[in-house]
Amino acid sequence: VGSQSGGCGVASGRMTDTRRRVKVYTLNEDRQWDDRGTGHVSSCYVERLKGMSLLVRAESDGSLLLESKINPNTAYQKQQDTLIVWSEAENYDLALSFQEKAGCDEIWEKICQVQGKDPSVDITQDLVDESEEERFDDMSSPGLELPSCELSRLEEIAELVASSLPSPLRREKLALALENEGYIKKLLEIFHVCEDLENIEGLHHLYEIIKGIFLLNRTALFEVMFSEECIMDVIGCLEYDPSLSQSRKHREFLTKTAKFKEVIPISDPELKQKIHQTYRVQYIQDMVLPTPSVFEENMLSTLHSFIFFNKVEIVGMLQEDEKFLTDLFAQLTDEATDEEKRQELVNFLKEFCAFSQTLQPQNRDAFFKTLSNMGILPALEVILGMDDTQVRSAATDIFSYLVEYNPSMVREFVMQEAQQNDDDILLINLIIEHMICDTDPELGGAVLLMGLLRTLVDPENMLATANKTEKTEFLGFFYKHCMHVLTAPLLANTTEDKPSKDDFQTAQLLALILELLTFCVEHHTYHIKNYIINKDILRRVLVLMASKHAFLALCALRFKRKIIGLKDEFYNRYIMKSFLFEPVVKAFLNNGSRYNLMNSAIIEMFEFIRVEDIKSLTAHVIENYWKALEDVDYVQTFKGLKLRFEQQRERQDNPKLDSMRSILRNHRYRRDARTLEDEEEMWFNTDEDDMEDGEAVVPPSDKTKNDEDIMDPISKFMERKKLKENEEKEVLLKTNLSGRQSPSFKLSFSSGTKSNLTSQSSASNLPGSPGSPGSPGSPGSPGSVSKSTSQMAAITTKGGLVGLVDYPDDDEEDDEDEDKEETLPMSKKAKLESS
Repeated sequence: VGSQSGGCGVASGRMTDTRRRVKVYTLNEDRQWDDRGTGHVSSCYVERLKGMSLLVRAESDGSLLLESKINPNTAYQKQQDTLIVWSEAENYDLALSFQEKAGCDEIWEKICQVQGKDPSVDITQDLVDESEEERFDDMSSPGLELPSCELSRLEEIAELVASSLPSPLRREKLALALENEGYIKKLLEIFHVCEDLENIEGLHHLYEIIKGIFLLNRTALFEVMFSEECIMDVIGCLEYDPSLSQSRKHREFLTKTAKFKEVIPISDPELKQKIHQTYRVQYIQDMVLPTPSVFEENMLSTLHSFIFFNKVEIVGMLQEDEKFLTDLFAQLTDEATDEEKRQELVNFLKEFCAFSQTLQPQNRDAFFKTLSNMGILPALEVILGMDDTQVRSAATDIFSYLVEYNPSMVREFVMQEAQQNDDDILLINLIIEHMICDTDPELGGAVLLMGLLRTLVDPENMLATANKTEKTEFLGFFYKHCMHVLTAPLLANTTEDKPSKDDFQTAQLLALILELLTFCVEHHTYHIKNYIINKDILRRVLVLMASKHAFLALCALRFKRKIIGLKDEFYNRYIMKSFLFEPVVKAFLNNGSRYNLMNSAIIEMFEFIRVEDIKSLTAHVIENYWKALEDVDYVQTFKGLKLRFEQQRERQDNPKLDSMRSILRNHRYRRDARTLEDEEEMWFNTDEDDMEDGEAVVPPSDKTKNDEDIMDPISKFMERKKLKENEEKEVLLKTNLSGRQSPSFKLSFSSGTKSNLTSQSSASNLPGSPGSPGSPGSPGSPGSVSKSTSQMAAITTKGGLVGLVDYPDDDEEDDEDEDKEETLPMSKKAKLESS
């Protein structure tokens, strides 16, 4: 190439110039860009191509990545300042992505120079790009003059169409000329001549011409091309693609293979013609026309619109034909209708509903109201009760359209029919039965039906009016008439200690049922609670923990975790009474040391109980399962639970600790509102650093308690704790897995001063004693702990750390107060320090 190109030597000397560094991309069949390599681009005259060309040489080995002639009529497009895109040939799109904007601008100027365009534009073949001479010609000539429509001039016509496509003004003029002269019908007459003469070259030119006319994107031309007399000939022209070695047989398929069935005779000829036309045009769009290039995608927007509006018109015309719809539903529900006919009727109704998705919201409302008034739900109920699986499958699809459109309409219908019919033939129970009896190994239909059931029982889309609440009424109906049908497979399979059937399909079905039950636990509150406790559902669900299918065992565990997550004491008492942690602990031990999802999920459940301090469950787990869990030391969850349990027992053995805690709370938080306001005012207006010795930090009312009564139980408590100091020290440092401190000691790190544990204290050391400016909650505040006095709460010393002992309250209702207390700075929270 170097010998053929005069100007390329300059560019090759600049191979290291990052301005000209580019990536070459081509568009593949999936409409994705493929990277062809990185190199440096140059523009020069190539003798072999007889014109200025773009060359890209690979930066790795200097090989030629691209050699492309800059054609005068090719539409080049500049995007995002560093990208140049163009179509090299049909369905072969190229792009150069530049490292720098300057390099892109240089090459763009070269392309515009060859095409005689202004480099300021982003597309070289646009209306604003045309030269003054062309613009003058366009304004002076009234229209485009087409060659006479003859076989010998087909090549000339094809070139004219191709050259007009890049320019909007020329496209407009070409479209007007084709409309005015009835040119399309003349071209189709030549098509018959070419086919009779087997003139393949002429047929190839006609393919290019008709394809170009499609890209003109004109509704008026489409109406001519898609008319009853022309459409099959247009499809015939598109069979002769020059890029294919053999012609396609589209017309043969449409006339012989594809059969139009009138399930109910359509009396309106216009409607019938519209249905035929829409099917054929959809076929042209999907099967006949080649995949549009990056420049052609928008050129077929009118074709999409043509199909869309045809569908809207068909739905409207059918909807207005009351006789047609009445006959349709009458035959659907008539027992005398044979199976083949019924299948055709259901398939028609399914396609009818699918067409409705193209309607605007208000038109769709009217459409579904019409179907509802015609009795679509009772009809579906009859169809779903039949044995034909294909008919039932189509009916399920129709039901899904109705549920997605208006779940309240479906709910209202099923509640009304419950007053007249048995549970077995209720519409929702039929849906549940089809889900349970799905024969597909992958349960595709069951998954769809479960999604519909979930929509129907979701309180989020239920309405509340002044007179009644849909949620209360429907959920009451569902749990009374339908829930037993949904849980039947689960209850039938869990009568023993392990699942009676444990094949893959059964496991998948049970997992789906559990998924819906878990959703109910989260959203249905007392309805599902009553059902679970009365029917002992959780115990039956936990039998599935023994399944060989890990996904099913995890579904069962997730169900229990959702229940525990509610922190509801009704559920907790039920779990403890029935010893429902046993299957979980067994599964945990059987899992052994394997680090998998089961292991993590079970540990997370116990960690939640520890972190949330669910006292009843903590005591139950430690009292019944500690021996099985005490050796688990790779996480501190179980040791943390044990520590929680021991702290609870300490408080139960020493009720004075709780009473002291409540006394402190009462004085700190439950004083007279006016007094509290005055004290807060005083507190926030006082500068701690300016306090003098003897000034009270805590109000005098706190001084009135007897020192010995308060301090005695603390001393005894601390002496007992000291005996276990070494063990506890280790646990204290390890148990905080969740970011919250599990032990009763809430350590507040100070300056590292060492202090002896004090067991007795004089009256002068009570909260009313003189305050100290130091703040024990602030690291590095000197003098925060004095040798001569002690805090009211005893100070523990471990490894040079000074901590205030904080006694967690046993009463759940005090948790909120604890949170408030912990958010305050320690100095202002406790007000217990003394100098």
